[in-house]
Amino acid sequence: MSEPATTPRPPYFAVIFTSTRTEVDEGYEATAARMAELGSRQPGFLGLESARDADGLGVTVSYWRTLEDVARWKAVAEHLAAQRLGREKWYRAYTLRVAKVEDDWSFSRP
Repeated sequence: MSEPATTPRPPYFAVIFTSTRTEVDEGYEATAARMAELGSRQPGFLGLESARDADGLGVTVSYWRTLEDVARWKAVAEHLAAQRLGREKWYRAYTLRVAKVEDDWSFSRP
C-alpha cells in the first residue's frame, strides 16, 4: 500500500501536476519512474505522491523546500525532454500548479 509523502513542518512548496492521458503508452511508465527517481535526487526534494484513475486522469504532487528548488527541477535537461514527450504523445491535457504549503495535518492508524 502506498503512503502519503513524509514532509517537514511547513512552509514548503507543492507542485501539483494534473493530467489526462492519451491512448499512447510507448515508454510512459519507464519515463515516469525515471522522473520520480531523478527528481528525488534533486536539491530540495521532499517527497512525491501520485495516482491515476481508470479513465486516465492523474494527479502527481511533488514537494519542495523552496521555489528555487522547483525552478531548478523544471530546468533539468532530462526532465525537459520528458516534458516535451508528454506534450507530443502522452498527455491529452495537463495543468501544473505551484502552491505554498502553510500548514498540514496528518493521521495514522496504529
